[in-house]
Amino acid sequence: MKFQFSALAIVMTLAACGGDATPPAAPASVETPAPSAAPAAVAATPETAVAKAEEKAPEVKAEEPPPAPKTIVDVAAANSEFSTLVSALKEAGLDDDLKAAGPFTVFAPTDEAFKKLPKGALEKLLKDKKKLAKVLQNHVVEGKLDLAKAKDAKTLSGGKLKFKTSKDGAVSVGKSNVTKTEIEATNGVIHVVDAVLMP
Repeated sequence: MKFQFSALAIVMTLAACGGDATPPAAPASVETPAPSAAPAAVAATPETAVAKAEEKAPEVKAEEPPPAPKTIVDVAAANSEFSTLVSALKEAGLDDDLKAAGPFTVFAPTDEAFKKLPKGALEKLLKDKKKLAKVLQNHVVEGKLDLAKAKDAKTLSGGKLKFKTSKDGAVSVGKSNVTKTEIEATNGVIHVVDAVLMP
């Protein structure tokens, strides 16, 4: 009897324990976000293809043409101070001569230098082309003249120019002063004078 009672008690205890036990709760399911929609593909068009090609293509710069060579006449014509001289050269027909290979050294009178001539002298010269040519040729020496060493120089008119250099380095030719030197041209050099060099 004791054995049966004990067995029954054990069975009842196990039953009681088994009845109270509850299964562990299942873990809550974690919602995963839905994958975002892929961006819509942009349809390629001929216009967009050309635009992209233009963006990638390197910019090609047009090559600038080399500057045209400037003769003594070209240099003088580009300077407003020599407008009277250039007109006189054309009038005398010497402009083409001073476009030749040379080299020449030209003592170029400015417009102000021509204004120093006696009243009416320039007008008379412009009417007498032969005399005008001789006056203009008196400003031109064949070859490139070194003013630092120059004493006398023969001009295209057959005359002579006499040079003097002062202690401060200023150079005079005849009765005029050289105000600017070494203006380079392809066929020679220009020195500016402040008076017309009459033969």
